[in-house]
Amino acid sequence: MGAMTTVEEPIRLTRFSHGAGCACKLSPADLHTVLGMVNGLGAATPDPDLLVGFDTSDDAAVYRLRDDLAIVVTTDFFTPIVDDPFDWGRIAATNALSDVYAMGGTPLLALNLVAWPREGLPFDLLARVLDGGAEVLRAAGALVGGGHSIDDAEPKYGLAVVGTVHPDHVLTNSGARVGDVLVLTKPIGLGVISTALKRDAATDALVARAVDVMTTLNAGARDAAVEVGDAVHAATDVTGFGLLGHLRELCAGSGVAAVVDAAAVPVIDGVRDLLAAGMVAGGTQRNHAFVSDSVDFGTLPESEQMLLADAQTSGGLLLAVDPAAADALVAACTAHGTLAASLIGHLTADTPGTIAVT
Repeated sequence: MGAMTTVEEPIRLTRFSHGAGCACKLSPADLHTVLGMVNGLGAATPDPDLLVGFDTSDDAAVYRLRDDLAIVVTTDFFTPIVDDPFDWGRIAATNALSDVYAMGGTPLLALNLVAWPREGLPFDLLARVLDGGAEVLRAAGALVGGGHSIDDAEPKYGLAVVGTVHPDHVLTNSGARVGDVLVLTKPIGLGVISTALKRDAATDALVARAVDVMTTLNAGARDAAVEVGDAVHAATDVTGFGLLGHLRELCAGSGVAAVVDAAAVPVIDGVRDLLAAGMVAGGTQRNHAFVSDSVDFGTLPESEQMLLADAQTSGGLLLAVDPAAADALVAACTAHGTLAASLIGHLTADTPGTIAVT
């Protein structure tokens, strides 16, 4: 009788993650609490060349080097959101680069940020993670210049990124104006899918669709905004704080309010079925609790409220554009290959930082 053989189960990276992707971030409420305790973030004498700092919770810092050149500096990393290490690397890199695109910039150089359980996971998986990140950087025309790693019980990966932008053409989350139209360039629902994956409730096809969304660079959305020019007044990317959380920051920073048409927000097919089955991330629940005081949901069902607060990873850009140029922006987004180009609402003169959902 021959010797029995055993088949090893494939390693599932999401089993090592307490919260998938950007859902593992500190909640907006926690972050505001911490920042309120810190005394040394602001310089005693503001530097006029720091064009964008932390004041309006923007996506990246921007520092002017000369009249025609500024650098964009950002960092982002998170726990595994999918089980395939190569795809995780691609998603994390795409997500980190998104902050540069949200400022209207071009990625130039990146450093890897790695936390890895040296006794818990083989290093060949880490190599695949880094390969995935490097592939995305090559596609973006950026370089990997090194990085830093630590031994950690929970794996984490991301990038510190430097980009460039003209100082006169920086997109921020604080330039929106009353009357502007809101355009979203990717569908939402990624937090729902990642939660379902961790609970073995997501189909392979749905996970593949989510990976496609999360690995699509926001370069096309940036190019569309640049093409339309000064009519695009503000931009932010939609990630861990959800659509409503990032819109709230844009409204508060710009001194405006928003009206969102829930039916117009693009959603990945199959997500609502998962929501009905209770696939709501903890980060999404914290997002919803944080924005509830600022949002009038009207008669919107709670499941749809959670969808608008869903913690995204590597989501699209949210752009505020002059209504006269809205059609031009949608056309430019389509021409540059964005996954969506949806008019989801507009900005008003109501109480700054508030949102009404219709």
